[in-house]
Amino acid sequence: MSEFTVDEPLTSNVRPATDALLTIRIIKSFPYRNVKNHILSSVNLKETTPSQLLDQVKTIIMSTGSLRPYRNVDYDTVKVYTHAHGTKSMNLVINFGNDEKDILVCRDGDKAVDQEQSLWDLGVENETELSVFNYKAYLEFQENPEEKW
Repeated sequence: MSEFTVDEPLTSNVRPATDALLTIRIIKSFPYRNVKNHILSSVNLKETTPSQLLDQVKTIIMSTGSLRPYRNVDYDTVKVYTHAHGTKSMNLVINFGNDEKDILVCRDGDKAVDQEQSLWDLGVENETELSVFNYKAYLEFQENPEEKW
């Protein structure tokens, strides 16, 4: 029988906040569930703001060859999908709850959110999953969450 120590820290708590690992879920289409995960390593959560993160992700989308199909969407929103070791939504594309708290930045004209606090101050920790998407497409899918194939 194998032995283990209960005092071992969680892997999400081992890395410092100045060298965090984030999973970015780039959502092209909600109804067709076109989602591509991109891992960002070495993110300084204590100095990076949500606006800076959105700009960084948009630059990665425009410069990475494997993300070429995702370039025709105007990504304007960053929302927390799930925290490390937290519960996930039953919806495989996006979580609909807690928009007021979980939307970190939104550059849509009707819903402008730009929290200038650092990601760390907003509750983003190591191994957090963040969704990047178009806010108008999110609202349309929220009104009629029908998935197409």
